[in-house]
Amino acid sequence: MFDTRPSAAELRRGIIELLSSRKPESSICPSDVARALGTPDGWRDLMDPVRAAAGELVSEGTVIVTQGSQTVDLETVKGPIRIRRGPSWSSADDPNR
Repeated sequence: MFDTRPSAAELRRGIIELLSSRKPESSICPSDVARALGTPDGWRDLMDPVRAAAGELVSEGTVIVTQGSQTVDLETVKGPIRIRRGPSWSSADDPNR
């Protein structure tokens, strides 16, 4: 059987594309990315890889991770998170520009 899971690069691109499709002040849930790129029965298996991809984008400053209105550390946070555009977000990140 072939592994049809999205690559880390595809997950990062998925995060960027979903954020680009929303208002600049909006956020997305990691499950939005997992559902968009996963299968109806397999999207939950993508939750940890999506969080890891978000972590890579956080390290670049492209996105930030929040709980409520607070920016949080993805390595230590527990519970649900949101992903927002970060300080290094630019129109170059936006595939719809």
